[in-house]
Amino acid sequence: MIRHVVLFSWNDGMTPEQEKQLTAELTALAPALPGLRSYHAGPDAGIAEGNFDYAVVADFDDVDSYLGYRANTQHQDIISRLTAPNTQTRAAIQYEI
Repeated sequence: MIRHVVLFSWNDGMTPEQEKQLTAELTALAPALPGLRSYHAGPDAGIAEGNFDYAVVADFDDVDSYLGYRANTQHQDIISRLTAPNTQTRAAIQYEI
């Protein structure tokens, strides 16, 4: 299995409403993704200072399933409308579990 983790720090353009929309759209997309085993997305809980603002953690059956998610047109649309214009810093990793 492949675990995909991505962390975002937002610029000043990201609103709480957009963040809620992002979570809703990503969560709605997840059931349509072949090979997806687990999907979690949401804002930082505010427990510790200095954290990223938002995280996505997804587990896929294999590399091809992850690559399908990455290339998915709905996913790309969400990125172009909500994450790309509002991202100050992004960190990502994919690793085998």
